[in-house]
Amino acid sequence: MNTVVPSGKNIPRNWHVIDAKGLVLGRIASKAALLLMGKHKPIYTPYIDMGDHVVVINADKVRLTGNKEEQKLYRYHSGYPGGLTEITARRMRATRPAKMVEEAVSGMLPKSKMGKQMYRKLKVYAGDQHPHQAQGPVAMVVEG
Repeated sequence: MNTVVPSGKNIPRNWHVIDAKGLVLGRIASKAALLLMGKHKPIYTPYIDMGDHVVVINADKVRLTGNKEEQKLYRYHSGYPGGLTEITARRMRATRPAKMVEEAVSGMLPKSKMGKQMYRKLKVYAGDQHPHQAQGPVAMVVEG
């Protein structure tokens, strides 16, 4: 009996749509990260990007539990002294709702070149419309 080692050339990549309306941010992010890494496939290989494409819609209607709406902070630094900027989750939802989901998924992916390659297959949209209908995405069900 031989062990089959997949190559990076002939990996079937599917498209998945996750509707984030009323769902918890962390649960959506963990499901999306699992799909992007390809851990749901029986031929998963850790050193090859086996993942699928993921489209997340209704990112502006994602739910945060507890007091995270006021207490969760998104931080970024300009690189200059005193250049730290902090934004609450409420303000982030009002200005850039897709960024909340993108950062949550990005934090669950590997911190490497392959992780950046996986991240490029993530598409997040604030509304319920997306331009990827031609790829025939399959709707994913996320509990919670």
